[in-house]
This record gives sequence, structure tokens and C-alpha cells, in this order.
Amino acid sequence: MSNFGLKLLIFGVGLAIAGPAFAQQAPKIQEVPVRLSGTMDGKELYREHCAVCHGVDGKGNGPAAAALKRSPGDITQMSKRNGGKFPTLAVQEQLRSGSVVEHGSVDMPMWGKLLRPAGGTHNDATLRMHALTQYLESIQAR
Repeated sequence: MSNFGLKLLIFGVGLAIAGPAFAQQAPKIQEVPVRLSGTMDGKELYREHCAVCHGVDGKGNGPAAAALKRSPGDITQMSKRNGGKFPTLAVQEQLRSGSVVEHGSVDMPMWGKLLRPAGGTHNDATLRMHALTQYLESIQAR
């Protein structure tokens, strides 16, 4: 788990323990630079950079979800919302361009340059993008 993911997981546990008293205050997520573990495995990339908000199961129930202005969506329903076909290119473009409002900009610490290809070659960022997209497709509701 990345340093950022660990911090958010700890935040989520603290939020659960503090309960209603803490919920009255607006929680703040500390932004830190992305740290790469070196993995090219889609499931591990998801757990390190996405699960903290979207949840391990992808249903939008991650430990940091309560601190967000908008609830992270249930990403297991992307195929269902797209007529039963996983929208591979749309997902990749959204991640690459930062066009998902909830995600902020492409410089957002959740992934920063992690998924942004450089120079149009099949570099590490392109391989990570492909692996993450394949994993997202594998967790779609049937």
C-alpha cells in the first residue's frame, strides 16, 4: 500500500472510531505526492491509488469517501451504465485527462503522473493505465 493510501486508511479508521462527534467537523484529506511501488499489476495499482475512495470492492465505500464533497461512484456499474459493454477508451481518457470532476486535475496526488503517458510511447505509465483499466473491467457487476 502506498504511503498516501496508508495515511487515508488511517484517516478512515479514525473517522469510524470518532463517530458522530467527528462527523460534525469537515474532515480534510492531506495531499501528498504519489509514491510508486513499482507494480504493474492492475489490482495492486487499484488498491494503492483508488481503493481509499472507491473501496476495495469498487462500490464507493473507501475509508476516505466520507471526506469527499461528492460520493465516489460505484465503479462496478460502469459496464451496466454503458449497455453491458465496459467503456475502456472512455475510462482511460477520463483517468488520463482528469475529466472526472471528483478526481480533480491530472496532477491530483492520487496518481499525478502515474497514469499520464510521456511522448506517446509504451512506457511505464501506459502499461499501468492498461493494467488498471483491465482490472476495473474485471470487477464489473455481472
